[in-house]
Amino acid sequence: MANVFRTLVVLNPKAGSTLGARRQRALAAAIRRTVRDVEFVETAGPGDATWRVREALRAGAEQIVSVGGDGTHHEVLNGFFEEDGRPVREGAVLAPLPGGTGGDFRKTLGYGRNPLELVALLGDRATRPCDVGHLSYIDRDGRPATRWFLNIASFGLGGLVDDLVNRSSKALGGFVSFAVATARALARFRPPVVRLQLDDRPEVIRTISVVACANGCWFGGGMKIAPDARLDDGLFDVVTLPAQSLADYLLRGHRVYAGTHVDLPGVIVERARKVVAEPFDPDEAVLLDVDGEALGRLPATFELRTGLLRLKA
Repeated sequence: MANVFRTLVVLNPKAGSTLGARRQRALAAAIRRTVRDVEFVETAGPGDATWRVREALRAGAEQIVSVGGDGTHHEVLNGFFEEDGRPVREGAVLAPLPGGTGGDFRKTLGYGRNPLELVALLGDRATRPCDVGHLSYIDRDGRPATRWFLNIASFGLGGLVDDLVNRSSKALGGFVSFAVATARALARFRPPVVRLQLDDRPEVIRTISVVACANGCWFGGGMKIAPDARLDDGLFDVVTLPAQSLADYLLRGHRVYAGTHVDLPGVIVERARKVVAEPFDPDEAVLLDVDGEALGRLPATFELRTGLLRLKA
């Protein structure tokens, strides 16, 4: 990356296979017609997008185009920040284009599935502020870690679902993959008891299926977990789903896809800038789901950083 370029396009090859070779070529041609000084890279494996974006921003890139699903956007976002949490380049812009099987964040933006329909945005100078979540947690090796997230970070059932989805084929698409994995996870899930503190409010103890710290609205392959969440309001929508059985899920699970679950008994919706969570039993592993990625477990601290990112959307 010795040459200075203004726009870096990051493509997940798995997303490329989902788009198809013809559409991928058409997308690249359309981007070249729309923006100047553009460079294209394909990610080589987990973590590669973060490294490539960080290096590009250090070298002078101003706009990063992320082509892929929620996992790709998550890795690209983390490249906007140095390891100590400082932004790599103030004012840099993220342009997420849809691709791959995970498409929850695009729904909050109101995007369809075809990235070609959105290329014109890349030539528009207008951007919007976007809040970003910061997470401190315990990784899968038992070590303290930090991560930025764009959409939703949750704990409880979602972490187990992620693990099952990532171990299985996604050939049937995100919706079916997550629905099947959720049913499988519920069959073996034991609802944990957790301690929660939101901002400076008193600590509460709850038995939960899921607690979602939501910047966006959708997660889990199309579940509208936080129907009133906004990307620029400075607060998480913190949604707690109570313990439920597989039978409960089969009877009422459809409501979370419509966003009407918030009216069910036991569902709690709160708003906060900071959430601290830990298992009531320190030896219990309560798993995390971070932008669709199974990264680790509680204890964890979720903090929303207001307007930290400029979004081309």
